[in-house]
Amino acid sequence: MAEYDYDVLVIGAGPGGYVAAIRAAQLGLKTACAESRETLGGTCLNVGCIPSKAMLHASEYFDAASNGTMEHMGIEVKPKLNLDTMHAQRRDAVKGLTGGIEFLFKKNKVDWKKGHATFQDAHTVKVGDETVTAKNVIIATGSSVTPLPGVEVDNDKQVVVDSTGALELKSVPKKMVVIGGGVIGLELGSVWRRLGAEVIVVEFLDKLLPGMDDDVRKEAAKIFKKQGMELRLSTKVTGCTVKGKKATLTLEPAAGGDSETLDADCVLVSIGRRPNTDKLGLENIGLELNKRGQIETDHDFRTKVDGVWAIGDVIPGPMLAHKAEDEGIACAENVAGQTGIVNHDLIPGVVYTWPEFAGVGLTEAEALEKAGGDKAKIKVGKFPMMANSRAKTNHEPEGFVKVIADADSDRVLGVWCIASVAGTMIAQATQAMEFGATSEDIAYTCHAHPTHSEAIKEAAMAVQGKPIHM
Repeated sequence: MAEYDYDVLVIGAGPGGYVAAIRAAQLGLKTACAESRETLGGTCLNVGCIPSKAMLHASEYFDAASNGTMEHMGIEVKPKLNLDTMHAQRRDAVKGLTGGIEFLFKKNKVDWKKGHATFQDAHTVKVGDETVTAKNVIIATGSSVTPLPGVEVDNDKQVVVDSTGALELKSVPKKMVVIGGGVIGLELGSVWRRLGAEVIVVEFLDKLLPGMDDDVRKEAAKIFKKQGMELRLSTKVTGCTVKGKKATLTLEPAAGGDSETLDADCVLVSIGRRPNTDKLGLENIGLELNKRGQIETDHDFRTKVDGVWAIGDVIPGPMLAHKAEDEGIACAENVAGQTGIVNHDLIPGVVYTWPEFAGVGLTEAEALEKAGGDKAKIKVGKFPMMANSRAKTNHEPEGFVKVIADADSDRVLGVWCIASVAGTMIAQATQAMEFGATSEDIAYTCHAHPTHSEAIKEAAMAVQGKPIHM
């Protein structure tokens, strides 16, 4: 009789968990995956990345038809919004993708254990009413919305909502207040602004998009203002009251000062996410969390408890689906005795608004800090998208590409861009940096013409001191 039921039990079936389970099974390990949702895919596929992109894509079409963009190109249309149909196509995309993961589980012989998982000991986990033993357990439980004190979310009432509730609004609010100027708030705020809502973004910091390069953050404010969003930066929300279908927020300057009130038909709370570690029974295996509520691991994703591993949003690093996926593959390979590696210095980030914002590697400020504040030790090249032929013909003039390189070695340290397809463009930069590319390498690589990605080459040419099209 086998000592354990499984070689590997993965807790959580989000991007990190389901990928880890599939890869472990491919490597010949008997694998199960515990998931309490009715469908696989975690937050990303069910209520996060995928459904939000479906709404972003559909709302872009509506906005182009209603704001004069299509008319300017000789296409005269008068759009009519059918929100029920827009929601239906979103749900259909989610259903197809989550069902696809269930198919992959069956194909790779991964057992889906349905229910909430709780450690009994390091190798014994209770999943619902079933008890499962495994030689190795991978924690991949993801993250959930960070609550804001004084602002109570109730998605059912559709007045104060989180990101999940913002995807299910039954009508377009007249006035929406988005608390938080990060990725989620700006993406979902963009959806409802395009569909007709007045959108006000309240951000505690003095700039949008924390973590991105300062030039990107400054330009973002200009772009969203131009699109009609009102930005209330350096402002904090201290309270919220709801009466019927209306909410009243209390605001104060972030640095302190007199308070004011702001009324809204809908309030979206999007101040960040926190690791899902509650009720896992970590105390039963002696696994403590760090000050940010995360599980610490070594380079191979081992926790301090033998046989217990962790990946994705529950460990330090950016809370991104693609990071979790790569960690899932690497962790499964490490469990199998192979060598799984993730380069955490090169995790690209993308904001899927219009235009898109993307970046990888160091910001200019970070590069300068690493250089001891000596500006002569770094080189920076920028190229505006308005000078890019494809962006020009597509009437997409906003944005730029910025390349940051080491002055001595010319090795690329960071790339930041704003463009309609920035999320696709950043892949080139990430791959080049993975293999230690210099700005000269990028500048002297032939790019197809006309493409948006030529802007990366042009920015690299600027680093080389050889600007051509500007």
